[in-house]
Amino acid sequence: MTPPAKPTAPQSLAGIPVARTVGELRREIAQARAKGRKIGFVPTMGALHEGHVSLARISRARGAFGVVSIFVNPTQFAPTEDFNRYPRTEEADATKLRMAEACDLLFIPSPAEMYPKGFATHVAVGGPSEGLETDFRPHFFGGVATVVTKLLTQVGPDFAVFGEKDYQQLLVIKRLVADLNLPVEIVPGFTVREPDGLAMSSRNAYLSADERATAASMNRVLMEVGKAARRGMDLRAAEKMGEEALIEAGFQKVDYVAIRDAATLATLTKLDGPARVLAAAHLGKTRLIDNLGI
Repeated sequence: MTPPAKPTAPQSLAGIPVARTVGELRREIAQARAKGRKIGFVPTMGALHEGHVSLARISRARGAFGVVSIFVNPTQFAPTEDFNRYPRTEEADATKLRMAEACDLLFIPSPAEMYPKGFATHVAVGGPSEGLETDFRPHFFGGVATVVTKLLTQVGPDFAVFGEKDYQQLLVIKRLVADLNLPVEIVPGFTVREPDGLAMSSRNAYLSADERATAASMNRVLMEVGKAARRGMDLRAAEKMGEEALIEAGFQKVDYVAIRDAATLATLTKLDGPARVLAAAHLGKTRLIDNLGI
């Protein structure tokens, strides 16, 4: 009888082991757990910048075996959005993580691995997913919730780190994990900014030099909106002031400037607790989002 083939060692990128199937992923994680390691996880779509790397460093700071996924998820892009031109930079991404010593294993599945033929299950989250991004990208959180549910069950981490830059997404994931009783801690990571205040984003690479200069005004506008609201300005008037300021700064279209409850994203009539001001606006072909606690 031919003995069963021994599992092969995973591929690597920039010296970091890479799992490309769920089977390879689970084998590597099982070996880490057998050594007594906890598992930390950061899901990404690649095109990594310092913001992503800062999330991966949280795993290292907690002494965990750090897993980072790179998967450009097709189900969260509408047909008119930038799925095909979204940057794919696996080697560069791995190099950044290696230089930061922030990753023990990369998980880079193919679309066929994540959504095999016959795939027919989708996850929908209510509550914090309602309004804001959903008003303009109604498909988005369904795609996010489905892929994150899959990733969390595939990796089985002790904790997973999500950035506060995508604040509504962070609350949607927290709701998802709570409602489905998933045994994972969701850890928020602070927004990392450029020296001029622009929130780091993979989509910043799409901006022309002039657009990049304009983009920095979003953070300044949000700070002014927050200050006005805290001084007692009517919240709807403060939101309107923010929309007008973004247009004056050079944004072509503003989807929203909104002051919401920090825990639920419920609309507020007055500030009587932690709140968040959130914005989404367009520069050329690029849509930028940002938020600040107020």
